[in-house]
Amino acid sequence: MNKHKVLVVEDEHDIAQLIRLHLNDIDCDVTLASDGHEAMRQAFAQQWDLVMLDLRLPGPDGLSICRALRREQAYTPILMLTSKSSELDRVLGLELGADDYVTKPFSVSELMARVKAIFRRVESMGKRFSVDAETVILGPLAIDTAGREVMLHGKAVALTAREFDLLLHFIRHPGQVFSRAQLLDSVWGYGHEGYEHTVNSHINRLRAKIEQNPSQPEYIVTVWGVGYKLDARPQDIGGTATRHSNVMQLHS
Repeated sequence: MNKHKVLVVEDEHDIAQLIRLHLNDIDCDVTLASDGHEAMRQAFAQQWDLVMLDLRLPGPDGLSICRALRREQAYTPILMLTSKSSELDRVLGLELGADDYVTKPFSVSELMARVKAIFRRVESMGKRFSVDAETVILGPLAIDTAGREVMLHGKAVALTAREFDLLLHFIRHPGQVFSRAQLLDSVWGYGHEGYEHTVNSHINRLRAKIEQNPSQPEYIVTVWGVGYKLDARPQDIGGTATRHSNVMQLHS
C-alpha cells in the first residue's frame, strides 16, 4: 500500500515535529512547510492526499493558501489548524473550501482520528466509484460519480472534495432526512458535538454552486428542526440506470 502524502504547513517547529511524528506512525510520507511562501511552492509541486494548514503563518496566510488550492486543485482535502479564539477564520476557511478543522491546543488523538477519517472517506469513495460508476441526472445537474465532476446546464461546477461527497451522499439517499450529526458521521467520518456548523457551511456553499436560488433551494432542502434532505423520491431512481448507459435519472 502506498503511503499517504501529507503536506503539513505549521510555523511552530515543535508542533510541526509532533504532527510529523504521529503521521509517520500511521504510515504517512510527510513534508513540512514553515511559512506561507514555502507552503505555496510545496502545495503545487505535487498532488497531496492531505494538506494540514495552520491559518496564522508568516507570509501568505492559511486562508490565502486555502483559496489558491481550491482554485487550482478542487479535490485536495484540507484540514485547518486554528486557535480557539479565531472563529471568524474557521468560518472563512470552511467557506473557502477547507474540509475540516482542529482547534489549538489540540488533542493529538483527535487530530489523528480526523486524518484517518479523511483517508477512509477518500478510499471508500474510490472503491465505490470503481465498481459503481454512473452519471446521475437531476434536472439541469449531471453528476459523474467516477470522474467526480458536476455539470450545471452543461457547464462545469467546481466542487471541493467534501462538497462533492456531501452531494453524492444526498444523491444516494434521495428523500431521506439527515441530521447534522448524521451527516458528520456519514460524510466526514466522525461525529462530534459542537461541529454542526461545519455542516451548515458546506450546505450553504453547495447550494450557492448548484441551486438557481440558494435562498430558496430546490434540491437540498432544510427540514426545520431535523436537518436536510435531497428533495427527490427514491422511486424516481429505480431501474433507469443501466450497465450500458451508466446514466441514472432523478426526477424531482
